[in-house]
Parts: sequence; structure tokens; C-alpha cells
Amino acid sequence: MTTRLTCTLDAHSTIATSNLIPVKLKMPPGCLQFNCFGQYFCLHFEAFQLGMAPVYMAFLRFMGDETEARNYSYSLEVGANGRKLIWEGTPRSIRDSHRKVRDSHDGLIIQRNMALFFSGGDRKELKLRVTGRIWKEQQNSDAGVCIPNLCS
Repeated sequence: MTTRLTCTLDAHSTIATSNLIPVKLKMPPGCLQFNCFGQYFCLHFEAFQLGMAPVYMAFLRFMGDETEARNYSYSLEVGANGRKLIWEGTPRSIRDSHRKVRDSHDGLIIQRNMALFFSGGDRKELKLRVTGRIWKEQQNSDAGVCIPNLCS
């Protein structure tokens, strides 16, 4: 099973466009909900200060409890100009607030200077291309891979 998604994110953590039909739930800005393997996930993209440095962070939460979330793994990748950063982990449960996940640094963290480098051009505008995939841990014959294309 493969699910592809494309979204545009800006430096203010706003999801401008997406090819998915959004799930109507009250979620923070910079969050996109989508269905994969018959389950719902939330992709978060957020700008914040880490110490004195501005950073961007992308992470995934599973809309279920922590035990169910452990049935899945995901990776996120950002890169350009022959360089790339990759994050791989288990999605956190939606029962953990996005702030708790962010504050634990449990996701792909991109420093601003690196994000601008990956954006190319005059390094003044954020235009990242983030790709990722979700896979179900091999527990039965239903396991497969879900491959979203995430753009910012």
C-alpha cells in the first residue's frame, strides 16, 4: 500500500497547499492529518527557537495510543546540493501534545542556516523539499509501506 502526499509549508509553519483532503480536527497550525494503512497520522512542521538558534522541526504523531503507535515506523528526509538529513523513528501518540514532542526534540530538526542552504537560491526564502515514508512493522501479512512526498 502506497500513499503519496504533497504539501507546501512556509517559514511560518503554515501548510499552504496539499493534495489530501484534510481531516476536520482541531489541530495546531503547521499540522496536516492524513490516512495511511486505515489509520490517521498528523505531520507537524514548526519553527521555534532552540536556545538562541532558530530551527525548523518536522515530526509525525499517530492518532491513537502509544501501544498502537509502536506498530509503525517512519522516516523524514530533507536535502539538496548533494547533502541530506534523515530522521527515522516511531510516531508519537496524539495523546502526547505537539509541544511535548517538540520539546523532547523527537523529530527531524533543521537549523535555519541549513534549511536556507537546502532551499537554494538567494538563501532568503524557505523552500524545503521534505520526503518521508511510513511503514507498518512486520507483524502480519498486511504489512506494507506508505510513502508520502512532503514539500515545504
